[in-house]
Amino acid sequence: MSTAIKQAHQKELFGHPVGLYVLFFTEMWERFSYYGMRAILVLYLIGATEDVNAGLGWTNGEALALYGWYTMLVYVASIPGGWIADKFLGQKKSVLYGGILLVAGHSILAVEEMWAFYSGLGLIIAGVGLLKPNISTMVGGLYKQGDIRRDKGFTIFYIGINVGAFLSSIIVGYVGEVHGWHYGFGLAGIGMALGLIQYLAGQTYLKTVGNFIGTSGNEEEKAAMKKPLTKIEKDRVVVLFLSFLLVIVFWGAFEQAGGLMNIYASEKTDRMLMGWEVPASWFQSLNAMFIIFLGTSVAGFWAMRKLKGKLSTSLFKMILGLIIMGAGFFFMTAAAGQYESDGSSAMYWLVLAYLFHTVGELCISPVALSYITKLAPVKYASLMMGVYFAMTGFGNKLAGLLGEASESMGEYVIFTGIAIFCVVFGLLVMVFRKKLETLTHGAEDNERVMHEEAEGFELADN
Repeated sequence: MSTAIKQAHQKELFGHPVGLYVLFFTEMWERFSYYGMRAILVLYLIGATEDVNAGLGWTNGEALALYGWYTMLVYVASIPGGWIADKFLGQKKSVLYGGILLVAGHSILAVEEMWAFYSGLGLIIAGVGLLKPNISTMVGGLYKQGDIRRDKGFTIFYIGINVGAFLSSIIVGYVGEVHGWHYGFGLAGIGMALGLIQYLAGQTYLKTVGNFIGTSGNEEEKAAMKKPLTKIEKDRVVVLFLSFLLVIVFWGAFEQAGGLMNIYASEKTDRMLMGWEVPASWFQSLNAMFIIFLGTSVAGFWAMRKLKGKLSTSLFKMILGLIIMGAGFFFMTAAAGQYESDGSSAMYWLVLAYLFHTVGELCISPVALSYITKLAPVKYASLMMGVYFAMTGFGNKLAGLLGEASESMGEYVIFTGIAIFCVVFGLLVMVFRKKLETLTHGAEDNERVMHEEAEGFELADN
């Protein structure tokens, strides 16, 4: 029996449901607000209190500690956010309420008071917790089970994330560093408001996804929420949880971008370019820029391999992504070595590191989102997506701890250690890949292109 959620016919644009682009722009503006704030948060915390654009005067260690806790809680909040959607609201309403909380949180950060600073962070944590897991689950609901376009759809969605991240690092980063930190925080709030307006305007293309099953008129769908998990569903959940170990390690390394690598760019990198100093926050836009240019190419490469019968399972892509990203830290090892010998390091080391990090990210992050919608039981759809984002949160906290450790161990040791661990861990998981993939019970078998306007499915069949 299938526990899939049936959809009505969908209008398509560029070979994908129009609803994908509604979610694309909603997430783009949400990420504009989040990454814009993230780009200047640590710099604001360590900024001297006597500067014209005064910061809080915290030490690097104190700033990285708060950064780690904040970024962890933002994603851990996805667990209650997913549970609320599954049990009470449905994904569509959860995204709406999350967006409202985010507008409020970013707006409050524009107030130059410490109560506003902590209150704003709290509202952002709650807002991301409601929005992030549920909007991603809705993307999966746009595609029929077995549709090979699902992975590419998530990559397109992921490009939306990074268009927002790229624009915010440039615009919010510049406004925050040059004109005032709180102006930057306020600008991030305006971005989220635009995203919320766009989401409400596009509801006509989202009628069949994200609705609360508890109020569904389909008795079979309601019954699926009450039945215990089958053996196949349990096995698939096991695979998901084991794959989340890759997620923790990946983000623990990758999220040095907003912390240690951000500070390294600010303090130890020669940022002069033709007589002009490149703002430190702009380097974070490199990752987003590379994703925009490389996203569809990487997704197309894997889809072509799949159609040719070559190895291209989600787990294989995720493992390879971790290894590639880890290898990128060897460039940061070179940068740290150059700084120790010359007193500064060249910008191209950061560019090369972000390039490798981006290719690795494209192999693991959008693929993991799609993987969850293929394997997760229908009654735990948003919750499992929430657990995934919580794992990214733990990775963020790990990133903060590693950044703090650099104060005593030095960047050279930290960067090299991250590179070696990621590569070795990835190779170790690769040894057990085939065994893990048998537990998916063929969830990725027989994938093909499905363009017909037919009924779609949100999650895996039983």
